[in-house]
Amino acid sequence: MTSDYILKIAAELESASRLRTAQFLVTQRPWLDLYGINVRPVAPFGSASRKPYVDEALIHRNLPDELLFEIFSRMTPYTLGRAACVCRKWKYTIRNPVFWRNACLKTWQLNGVAENYKILQSNYDGSWRKMWLLRPRLRTDGIYVSRNTYIRAGVAEWKITNPVHIVCYFRYLRFYPSGRFLYKNSSQKVKDVAKLMHFRTSKVDCVFSGRYTLSEDKVEAALLYPGLRPTVWRIRLRLRGTTAGANNRMDLLSLVTSGVNDNEVSSPDEDILGLVEGWQEDETHNPDVPAVSHKKGLTPFVFVPFDEVETSVLNLPVDKMDYYVPG
Repeated sequence: MTSDYILKIAAELESASRLRTAQFLVTQRPWLDLYGINVRPVAPFGSASRKPYVDEALIHRNLPDELLFEIFSRMTPYTLGRAACVCRKWKYTIRNPVFWRNACLKTWQLNGVAENYKILQSNYDGSWRKMWLLRPRLRTDGIYVSRNTYIRAGVAEWKITNPVHIVCYFRYLRFYPSGRFLYKNSSQKVKDVAKLMHFRTSKVDCVFSGRYTLSEDKVEAALLYPGLRPTVWRIRLRLRGTTAGANNRMDLLSLVTSGVNDNEVSSPDEDILGLVEGWQEDETHNPDVPAVSHKKGLTPFVFVPFDEVETSVLNLPVDKMDYYVPG
């Protein structure tokens, strides 16, 4: 009886030794055995004694890791996020902190390198990727769009009906990491305006530039409307996102226009935000242009990436986006 027990233990030890030598985990799959299907055992993930892994993918056998690293370094952070879903190797390669450090330092360049490192250590446990996902930031790979509508009475015909019209217009904002932004107020669709939102556009297109600051999730921006009576346009926004790291929504907290003296500014490219810093909401420096706090047209901004401007639902006409009861 004892000899049988010893032989049984010896057989189990020998079997375990063979598994340790093969460095595989074997699991029973009786439902596959019924069909005569043999499944190759899987090596334990993270094992220190694991054999070197040979990737069978053609792209990995022909593309050196150094070249793959160089390709990833030229991608935008959102493209990196998509590439991380391709395979396990790309996922762990993209988790390299170098990619996310460069993205963070470029996005928050106004804070300076030293300040960004302090924020990294104090708030995000030294993880650049965590900082990228959790810290509020303005996206620069597209434009923020606010779609506003109002009802305007039409001209009565034959005194039978009282027609009304839905008027639709958009506010467009494009931000740059340097602290500058572009603004356009237009009835044109997103796909048409996206081509004009750059600093090389002409004045005929009515695209104005200004300065902004970002503090936590609050955005303050200002620009100058040129003309016979220069007008300062001031706006305060709150940044948020539908998911972590999205930053694809902005609530419009206030929108104020007020006058400014001709001797205070010489060109629209000046730092208007620094000029109006500390102004009260109802403050104006030109009696001919009173300060007006706008209460209409404050629809939240929605972010539209440049690669989605042609297919965005914001391009749909009014009759497919709105409905109203005439009367």
